[in-house]
Amino acid sequence: MSKDKVQIFDTTLRDGEQVPGCKLDAEQKLVIAERLDNLGVDIIEAGFPVSSPGDFNSVFEISKLIKNATVCGLTRAVKKDIEVAAEALKPALRPRIHTGIGTSDSHIKYKFNSNRDAIIERAVAAVSYAKTFVEDVEFYAEDAGRTNNEFLARVCEAAVAAGATVLNIPDTTGYCLPEEYGAKIRYLKENVKGIHKAVLSCHCHNDLGLATANSIAGVVNGARQIECTINGIGERAGNTSLEEVVMILRQHPNLGLDTNINSKLLYSTSQMVSQKMGMMVQPNKAIVGANAFAHSSGIHQDGVIKNRETYEIIDPADVGVNESSIILTARSGRAALAYRAKIVGYELTKIQLDTVYQEFLKYADTRKEVMDEDIHEIIALTDIAIEKV
Repeated sequence: MSKDKVQIFDTTLRDGEQVPGCKLDAEQKLVIAERLDNLGVDIIEAGFPVSSPGDFNSVFEISKLIKNATVCGLTRAVKKDIEVAAEALKPALRPRIHTGIGTSDSHIKYKFNSNRDAIIERAVAAVSYAKTFVEDVEFYAEDAGRTNNEFLARVCEAAVAAGATVLNIPDTTGYCLPEEYGAKIRYLKENVKGIHKAVLSCHCHNDLGLATANSIAGVVNGARQIECTINGIGERAGNTSLEEVVMILRQHPNLGLDTNINSKLLYSTSQMVSQKMGMMVQPNKAIVGANAFAHSSGIHQDGVIKNRETYEIIDPADVGVNESSIILTARSGRAALAYRAKIVGYELTKIQLDTVYQEFLKYADTRKEVMDEDIHEIIALTDIAIEKV
C-alpha cells in the first residue's frame, strides 16, 4: 500500500530552546541543525530572527549550512519581524517564513484588544507581505485549539487566499482532547475554500500529556505536517515528541502514513540534544529513555529472552539502540540470571542455577540493581564449583 507523506517540522531550535536554562550558542545550534538535516527532517525552524542579534545570526548561518531541509524563521504579524526574517533566510536554498497571530477570543480580547475582523485583516497583511519575500509562507493561528471552528475556518481561508502554503493549527495551551483536535482538523479540511492549496499542520503542546495523541489525531484527519521537537522539549510541559510520532506512524502501517526520518539516528540525536541543552531525558521516556528497552520483572525478562516481541513492539536497533537490557533486581527470575551469567562466562546447569538463584535473591534484596561484576561475587558465595566457560 502506498503511504502518504507526513512532513516533519522540527522546532527544537526555536520552541524547544524556549525552555529556561536550555539556551544554545550559535555553534551548538549549527551542530544540531546539521544532525536534524541528516535525520531527514523536512523543515527546520531555526529561530525567531527579530528576537535578538544572536538569533538572527543563528538563522542566517543555519540557512547557509542546510542542504536538504527547508529552513524556517518565525515572526509575528509585524512588518519589521517579516523583513528581518527574510534577511536572515536569504542564504537558504529553501526558505520559509512562519508568520501568524492569535485567533481565540481570549487572545483577541486580552492580548490584542481587538476584534475578529481586524485579526483577519492583520493575518492577510502578514501573509501577503511575507509572500513578497519568499514563496513558501506558513501561517499560524495561535491558540487555534481554543478558537471557534467557524471563525478559524474564516481566518484560514483568508490566509490561503493571501498565499499561505501551510496552515499551522496550534493547540498552544495543550487543551484539546484528541477527538476534539482531530475533529477541528477535519472541519478545516472540509470547510476551508482552497484548502487543497495548503498543507494543514499540527503544533501541539503537552500541558495535559496529549501532544503526541493530538498530533496523530490531526494527521489521521487530514493534516500532513507535524511540528515537534527532539525529546519533546519546549515551553512549559513541552511540545510533541518527534521520536514518538515518527515511530507511531511506522508501527501502525495501517494508517497509510509515514515520514522521511532515518529512525536509526533517533537515539543518538536524542542524546546529542540532551547533552547540548543540559536537559536530561527522563528514564521512562518513550522510544529514547534509558528504560525504554529495559526489563527487570522476571515474567517480562523470561518472555523477552524467549522472543523479544513478547514485550517489545519496536526493535531497539530501529531507533539506534544496540539491544534490549535485562536488568537484574530482586524481581528478576532464574531465566534472567542464567542469561546474564552466560554473558559473563558461566553456563549454569539447572541444579547450579537453583543454588545460585537463592544466593542471588539475598544479594539483590540489599541493592537496587545487580551488576555483571556482582555475579562473580554471588557465585563465589555458593559452595558449588562452577567453572567459567
